[in-house]
Amino acid sequence: MPIKSRIRTVPHYPKEGVMFRDITTLLKDPVGFRVTINELVNRYTGVRIDRVAGIEARGFIVGSALAYQLGVGFVPIRKKGKLPSETVGHDYELEYGTDRIEIHVDAVSQGERILLVDDLIATGGTAEAACKLIESMGGKIVECCFVIDLPDLGGRGRLEKHGHKVFALCEFEGD
Repeated sequence: MPIKSRIRTVPHYPKEGVMFRDITTLLKDPVGFRVTINELVNRYTGVRIDRVAGIEARGFIVGSALAYQLGVGFVPIRKKGKLPSETVGHDYELEYGTDRIEIHVDAVSQGERILLVDDLIATGGTAEAACKLIESMGGKIVECCFVIDLPDLGGRGRLEKHGHKVFALCEFEGD
């Protein structure tokens, strides 16, 4: 079953000219969601991973299901001000301004092997910030894992330039 066929494209969202790749149609499909998680579990079974870190918000869905199946803990990476305890953060550049992601100070320990998960990689800015945040805490990125890669936007190359391995289940060209 091709996962790509279960992903909805929403033209001109959130702005004119953008083709938004919506995984909610994949997530609501019990077979599609199961196949997605099983493919990722098969990829990472036998790989030493201490924790799965998921980027807010759709990365939480895929990442927590994957962490559960792998028998490891899950770490949420959230936008500024959303975590209840003491945090450490990383600021990063957006097209128009800056943003910040945060993680609890006790979420990652020195030397832990972390699998970073999100639904989609586009320009790679948020994923790059998440990698830097994890590494600043002493974590080692095993791989950056996505359901969707938009290769024309350069995110994969951006992460690979910093020495990170990148994996995606499917690609959408021309975005």
